[in-house]
Amino acid sequence: LHSCRTEGQSVTSCGQPWRGAPRQDDIVVQSYALPKDVLAPLFAGGTTAGQQQLFDQLAASLLMTVKKDLDNSLSTIEDLERRLDEERNKTAQLEERLASLEGQQATNTDVGSVTNPAVSCKQIKDNVDGAQDGLYHLRSPGGVVYETYCDMTIAGGGWTLVSSVHENDIYGKCTAGDRWSSTRGSSRNYPEGDGNWANHNTFGSVLSATNDDLKNPGYFSINASDVMLWHVPNDTPLSQYKSEAYLGYYTTNGFLQQYGGNMYSLFKDHFPIVYNGGTRADNGPAVPITWDNGSDDLVTSLIAPNSVSEVTPAFVQFRVFNTEGAPLVVCPGVRYNGFHSEHVCIGGAAYWPEQTPRQCGDFSGKDWNGYGTHTDWSSSQLEVESAVLFFYR
Repeated sequence: LHSCRTEGQSVTSCGQPWRGAPRQDDIVVQSYALPKDVLAPLFAGGTTAGQQQLFDQLAASLLMTVKKDLDNSLSTIEDLERRLDEERNKTAQLEERLASLEGQQATNTDVGSVTNPAVSCKQIKDNVDGAQDGLYHLRSPGGVVYETYCDMTIAGGGWTLVSSVHENDIYGKCTAGDRWSSTRGSSRNYPEGDGNWANHNTFGSVLSATNDDLKNPGYFSINASDVMLWHVPNDTPLSQYKSEAYLGYYTTNGFLQQYGGNMYSLFKDHFPIVYNGGTRADNGPAVPITWDNGSDDLVTSLIAPNSVSEVTPAFVQFRVFNTEGAPLVVCPGVRYNGFHSEHVCIGGAAYWPEQTPRQCGDFSGKDWNGYGTHTDWSSSQLEVESAVLFFYR
């Protein structure tokens, strides 16, 4: 017997091997080889009852064989379809995973944007390949979104600009603009001054950090380990903060983690800025620094000549009392070992007893012997006319 093509109940091709693709609704029967001694009686003469019975048995056997093969074929097709579905599911899962990874990459690239603000510049540095210096958007735990400058290169990058101390008018003693000491004059009635070193007030703008004071939410909300300071001439534009910084240095020992993770906690919980709140024996930590720009000689060459013998360079020190019990907040670039910290250190409370209000202000007594004269107890003009920028990491 040969392969046959049928349509409905009619055989349209049989007796010759059939070739070609089957059409819809066609049944293709595989050819089967039977022994001659089985077929011979069918063609030996007329049809008898026995021959008819044999033919019926043969046809039934053939149909059973065909049905079995068709069932096997259907089973094979079902198995192939199942395996195909499995492969399709695997492909779909891979495509979904790929889309997720691509979305994650796009999201990570977008970290620090206004629509996806980061917690800190360090978070951006850790998640965005090739992050560059510049402006980014951050969000405080309270949900406040703000823009600030990130340095992504110094010592591995990830530094967040959180504040700047700028003396807008050294002749105006504790007047408007002296936010890091007192804007209400020199008075015992305000022993903590404006208290901005240890409160949640914010002011200023990252774009004007060298011609006005700056304090953003990162000052009290970022959990940091180290600080970096830049000394930048007044009125320097944002694009030149880094290039114009004549002094730049940072800590490396993670000291902030001992004091709550930022300067807010350092002063609020450990070293309060309050008049007559201690003596020189109660001065705060003096932390070693690493110079990025500048040197020991440069920092001492800019401070008041009479103060040089009272300092040790290559430190940044916090909460230092002078002889009269007035607290100075930060001694940038030095550790103060003497009695007259008002001529070197910056920031404070609201009351300096000696010839009050002569030492009252963000830059306190840096002009004691004249503005920018760089003689006796007066600093150089460059130091007086520069802002000190603070970064966290």
